[in-house]
Amino acid sequence: MEALIGQLLIIARRMWKYRWVGLVVAWVAGVVGAVVVFVLPDRYEASARIYVDTQSTLKPLMTGLAVLPNVDEQVKMLSRTLITRPNVEKLVRMADLDLRSQTKAQQDATIETVTSNLSIQSVGRDNLYTLGYRDSDPETAKRVVQSLVSIFVESSLGSTRKDSSTATTFINEQIKSYEAKLEEAETRLKEFRLKNIGISGDGKDSAAKISELSAQLERARLEYREAANARDAAKAQLEAEKARGGTQTTQQSLLQEANANVSTPELDARLAEYRRNLDALLQRYTDQHPDIVTTRKLIKDLEEQRKRELAELRRAAAATPSVGLTQGGGGSLAMQELVRILATTEVQVASLRARVDEYSGRYAQAMAALKTAPQVEAEAAQLNRDYAIQKRNYEDLVQRREQAAISGELDVASGIADFRVIEPPRANPKPVAPNRLLLLAGAMAAALGVGVFTTFAASQLRPVFYDADDLRARCELPILGVVTRLVTDADRARLRVDLIRFSFGAGGLLVMFAIALTVLAVQLSRQVV
Repeated sequence: MEALIGQLLIIARRMWKYRWVGLVVAWVAGVVGAVVVFVLPDRYEASARIYVDTQSTLKPLMTGLAVLPNVDEQVKMLSRTLITRPNVEKLVRMADLDLRSQTKAQQDATIETVTSNLSIQSVGRDNLYTLGYRDSDPETAKRVVQSLVSIFVESSLGSTRKDSSTATTFINEQIKSYEAKLEEAETRLKEFRLKNIGISGDGKDSAAKISELSAQLERARLEYREAANARDAAKAQLEAEKARGGTQTTQQSLLQEANANVSTPELDARLAEYRRNLDALLQRYTDQHPDIVTTRKLIKDLEEQRKRELAELRRAAAATPSVGLTQGGGGSLAMQELVRILATTEVQVASLRARVDEYSGRYAQAMAALKTAPQVEAEAAQLNRDYAIQKRNYEDLVQRREQAAISGELDVASGIADFRVIEPPRANPKPVAPNRLLLLAGAMAAALGVGVFTTFAASQLRPVFYDADDLRARCELPILGVVTRLVTDADRARLRVDLIRFSFGAGGLLVMFAIALTVLAVQLSRQVV
């Protein structure tokens, strides 16, 4: 700490040697600063306050029907981007500031000056804005603010309408494009369906179709075998009847054959369907499930109904041959009955054979189409997906076009944003700049700082050594001795006079600034009065 204090004292003694240079520089800087402060022209400020009301009763009513812009954000963005060169050029023309400019350079300078002096400030969060401008002429400042208010209001309305028109034009162009794409997709889908009309079918996959056809074919074959067996039995009975000549045994055989041929195909099909459903339900649920209980009850009812119908059919079949035999009294009626049964079975066999052939052909076609079905289904899925995307985009664009049209009419018909001038443009009669008191104080501080810096710089450029240790550290050479200078009474008197002169010089600088500050304070007080 002592070394630091000693170093500071050495620096102060060096600066003291060049005190007069610093004082002269301080005086020059102070006089120049004071003159500049007094010469600066007064600047007057004109301002206006605008309130933007973004609350409209149409907003909740038009929600979902129109695209409602975020008016608050639009107004905030407009307030930030209003001071641009095109707007400033328009402002210069509206305020007649271009009359002062004759050349291009002067016009550019005027635009730069106006841009730097304009201000737009948001007051709080209530969409309240203050527009201000400073100029040496209060009337000019007022005209500029009035023009700025007009531009602010017109820009907000014009930008909204321009955005709506631009959006509508863009959407119309996109709709035309998507109309062509949609027509092209529809054409491709139609051609594909016509080309694969026998393959695409009802939309089920190929495996399900083949499984269904296989089941139908197996049922047809089973029914065909049953009908063939019945036909063969009827043939055998007929041959036996021919051989025996129609005895009582033939009558019994005929009755047995009639009883064997009695059936209820409709009930049998329903019973088979219910039994398959029951098996499927038993795989998923327990025996107490309501669906299983209901299905079993239906199966039981159908079985009882089938027994009753079989009994009635057998009684009817048994009565018919006996009556015929009793009335005919011979085997000719039995032969006729056997011939009738044989003819019926032959017709049934032929019908079932045709059904088996048809199902076999369908099954073969399905197996042949199985190789190309995945490719066809993939292509169909791709075409349907492309068509759905184009259609959805087209419908969305049409809906947005209607919303844009309603939004544009809404902006024109009603005040989505209402601009209210709370305070009209007014110029302050008192100058708001420059702050001469503050500038004068700053000039005084700057003059003193410049003077001190000058003495420090001079002491560093032409240093003087007052201590042997400092000299030894700078020169890095041994010092053999120090010769002390004797100070006489004349030297002391000369130093006192020099100190008094320096004190008067520095004090005079401070007194000059004090007088200037007093004069400025008096002038300001008179302006307030």
